[in-house]
Amino acid sequence: MSEVGTLVIFGASGDLTKRLLLPGLGSLLASPDEKEKALVADLTVLGSGRSEKSRDDWQQLVVEGIGEGGVEESAAKEFAARADYVRGDPTKPEDLKAILDRVEGTPVLYFALPPSVVIEAVSALDKVDLPEGTVLALEKPFGSDAQSAEKLNRLITRLVPERQVHRVDHFLGEPTVLGLMGMRFAGRLLEPVWNTENIERVEIVYDEKLGLEGRAAYYDSAGALVDMLQSHLLQLLSIVAMEPPSSLDEEDFRSATAQVLRATTLWSGEPVLPGTKGSSRRARYTSGDIDGRSLPAYVDEEGVDPSRETETLAEIAVQVQTRRWTGVPFILRSGKAIADPRRQIEVTFRRPSFVPEGLSGSRAPERLVVGLHPQMFQLDLAVNGDDDPFQLERGLLETEAADPQLTQYGEILRGVLSGDPMLSVRGDVAEQCWRIVAPALEAWRDGEIPLDDYAAGSEGPANWS
Repeated sequence: MSEVGTLVIFGASGDLTKRLLLPGLGSLLASPDEKEKALVADLTVLGSGRSEKSRDDWQQLVVEGIGEGGVEESAAKEFAARADYVRGDPTKPEDLKAILDRVEGTPVLYFALPPSVVIEAVSALDKVDLPEGTVLALEKPFGSDAQSAEKLNRLITRLVPERQVHRVDHFLGEPTVLGLMGMRFAGRLLEPVWNTENIERVEIVYDEKLGLEGRAAYYDSAGALVDMLQSHLLQLLSIVAMEPPSSLDEEDFRSATAQVLRATTLWSGEPVLPGTKGSSRRARYTSGDIDGRSLPAYVDEEGVDPSRETETLAEIAVQVQTRRWTGVPFILRSGKAIADPRRQIEVTFRRPSFVPEGLSGSRAPERLVVGLHPQMFQLDLAVNGDDDPFQLERGLLETEAADPQLTQYGEILRGVLSGDPMLSVRGDVAEQCWRIVAPALEAWRDGEIPLDDYAAGSEGPANWS
């Protein structure tokens, strides 16, 4: 790939640009790694949106945004001096042509736009001559179901080769997740026991205290299952369950994660989600308090259509039908307005088949917890008690991950700007993720799975364990 000269951000006035993209660029610019810094040193950031914005206003937004990434004000102003803004509708070929006419060097076209607009914009790009080497970057969700994802992929491959497409899932830029690969593949402790003979279950949980926070336009048509499980958490599962790749280049790594997801389906064994006979459950928050802040019921949030029965808490059980993982349930859960939210990957090991007579006390299973926020690794072991060496207690081995130099979006943008799609979602994987959750979505639409309630500020419905 040619060296990127211009980063075009469609949706430049949106929250994603201000809160994540620009700080991510800033973390690259502030990086002590000269190779990372060189990726953005001469980069032009060309913002575009349907609203009017002066060049000066856009440059000020760039200064503030990359400043959040750790760039000093003088360096931020120097970087932003090259930034420009073009008003335009990304779904109109004539506007796209006018935007591309302002591009210098190889462009990255970053679609910080709602999924429905992205499909229209990609269709419009098919009517425009793209500069050689053009890179496309798209935010999840990729389509609205397996069929639309396949259609979007067909459109994209008419424009550029797959290697020049970055389907962004910022969870893949999570330093702790990348650290998990080091724990598995660079040591002798975990990999020999990383299988169904030794692991009883795996839970991947990402709950949050926040409620809707003004995102009704997107969230009320998506819900927790599509927003989090179908994308982020299935990507995490693919890394937890992958076979050791021969290398961590983009081809070997993405092929290994794709293999996991091709083997993944909803759980078909004995129920593993308490209170349900199926493999999924859903709920929606009612009014409540979190950290002294009152939240209205989800159905009373501005822009919400109660008749959609959108869930704000989703949980599914899946199985990975490979020799390594057969019989091990993987539980994926994410919810909003949850008190003391867990954000972690928790691996529960099977109890030992034999314990010598005379050892008593805690027989709780050993666990490995990989914390996402805060970033940490914790191994829970059976150890001898202080007062009685024959009385078992639980002991913890714990370490915190080092503070990352780059933000999650800094990690993602490093791959986009350097032409390395390792941390991007491949087209076939995007389609597989929709296939996996489709039966749950259908059962929910048909009313086969009840929509439970839980108070904002609680841990979830009272009948969920």
